[in-house]
Amino acid sequence: MEINKTVSKAGYQKLVDEREYLVTIKRKEVAQKLKEARSFGDLSENAEYDEAKNEQAILESRINELELLIANATVVDDEDISIHEVGVGSYVKLKDLELNEIESLQIVGSTESDPDNGKISDESPIGRAALHKKVGEIFEVEAPVGIIKFEVMEISREEQE
Repeated sequence: MEINKTVSKAGYQKLVDEREYLVTIKRKEVAQKLKEARSFGDLSENAEYDEAKNEQAILESRINELELLIANATVVDDEDISIHEVGVGSYVKLKDLELNEIESLQIVGSTESDPDNGKISDESPIGRAALHKKVGEIFEVEAPVGIIKFEVMEISREEQE
């Protein structure tokens, strides 16, 4: 796993908040489940105990992953987001030249990706191809349906209507 990820301030805070929740609340819940499962007796045939141990392993793995991401994240300040070229944190309006449709997207770090809400990763095909493009530039993206051409219509630091 690549450790150094670029994230927005909001994305960084989301990572910190998730870690805090897992450490302060979820760990206690899993410990309680383990304690209860142990009370059922023979651990060799105790499905509840096995399930609680698995949940604990998954939880600790996620906490470790979050701690690595937080420790090695490059946080992009809102003021550092360029309005002259597409970068992580940029809100962009892209025109699909074949369909003549305009899409509003935000380019985010991979940990923040949420395509259903218009947030695409800088590592996704469109995100990667859009990086460092300026308004008016046309770029191509290879997709399963073929080559898609986009034109950068607008770049901003804030979501536009």
